[in-house]
Amino acid sequence: MGKLAMLGGPRVLTVDQIPPQQVCWPVVTDAERESVLRVLDSGSFTSVAKGHGDIALLEKEWAEFVGVPYCAAVSNGTAAIELALAAAGLEPGAEVLVPALSFIASAAAPAQRRLSPVFCDIDPVSYNISHEAAAAAVTARTQAIMAVHLHGLPCDMDALRVLADRHGLLLVEDAAQAHGARYQDRNVGALGDIATFSLNASKNLPTCGEGGLITTSSEKLLQDVVLRRQFGEDLSGERTYLSSLLAGNEKLSAVQAAFTRCQLSRLPGWHAARDKNVRALLARLADLPGLQLPSCPADRTHAWHILRFRFTPAALGCPEIPAPALRLVLQRALRAEGVPLRPYQPVPLPAQPALRHQADHGSSQAARPWRREDHPVASAVTDDSLTLQRWHLNPASGPVLSRCADAFEKIWENMSTLILVARSAAGLLPSAPSAPSAPSPPTAPAPPTLPANRGWKLERGVARELA
Repeated sequence: MGKLAMLGGPRVLTVDQIPPQQVCWPVVTDAERESVLRVLDSGSFTSVAKGHGDIALLEKEWAEFVGVPYCAAVSNGTAAIELALAAAGLEPGAEVLVPALSFIASAAAPAQRRLSPVFCDIDPVSYNISHEAAAAAVTARTQAIMAVHLHGLPCDMDALRVLADRHGLLLVEDAAQAHGARYQDRNVGALGDIATFSLNASKNLPTCGEGGLITTSSEKLLQDVVLRRQFGEDLSGERTYLSSLLAGNEKLSAVQAAFTRCQLSRLPGWHAARDKNVRALLARLADLPGLQLPSCPADRTHAWHILRFRFTPAALGCPEIPAPALRLVLQRALRAEGVPLRPYQPVPLPAQPALRHQADHGSSQAARPWRREDHPVASAVTDDSLTLQRWHLNPASGPVLSRCADAFEKIWENMSTLILVARSAAGLLPSAPSAPSAPSPPTAPAPPTLPANRGWKLERGVARELA
């Protein structure tokens, strides 16, 4: 397919060749505009307002979609996790099992509730929490499991349910990235004791900003969530301004609810179109050596919120190159061709500075520094993978994803050149001897050797270790 763009060749994709209507997200139509104006004209903006406005309707419609009796709308996905844990009455200092790879909210939310996140390694294919690792992490202080459906693929919920029931643990679904995904013919959000969703504008079911949803089959949990999202006040009748417990303000606005209701009406159709587009892309890439693609077991469906690609040096014939060095070169090459791949979560969750220095509430895991060997799979995945985000969410993205496949194929046709670049970046190429008859010209310091399993960044041709 010709010379690489990073070496001066033509790009496969350029900005002016990509119609915005094929990659923009969220897709905003006249329906969203009209719904927002309708709320503005109504004067009913919050869940405190009486009547059956857009917030109550969104709760009803999402509960019906998921297949549970109850739903509460809240201010954002992180608040949803916090309120779910608070409603369950987990004791301060209790341990919550959390996957070692996720967005920081999965661990920050329990930490904010004075709970101790205990990090469990992940499965190398699904990237979800390993139920074997979770089982090994249970202690007398464990009270909950956080089942994060990462990237939109449901966890192995049967195994996690068995584990939770065996030890009497709360099973919480963090389904922020998995709207519309199914596990054994049931929707995510109906698989645990309580489930949380994000409505951030980047999500598969978005609002025009921030928002969250909580689903459950427990009326008691629902009532406690609703109480806690509004200062501990009971709003079932006339407002009394009496608070039965200390709580904050985590309500969703009616404008956001109206916007999301429009998006929900199109969610099934857009989910089907996305599935078709993504599967066509993955089929194009299936035969490229050294590339591990996202996959989906036969017993579940995938929301395809994020597409993660892993690169294996050994399968590309260069086992001596550290995975981060190869990944960095491939990222630069693919971005030069117009494919906006980037890391998602640069380090495992327990390596996040905020979590490494959190107050220890007695957790044995928090009492010692983070070690890579405690979570080898999560560490390897953060070292050797890149992700595609948002571009593929648009139901019309098929033609753009086809061009992305062209770019991948071009990169692989030029892989021998890129391997040489990666070897050079990693300091693995021998220096050429200087001619004895001429003085050697001044040279820049050689790039440092990159040890395996470390995070590195290439800046102006020099590899630098990530903090």
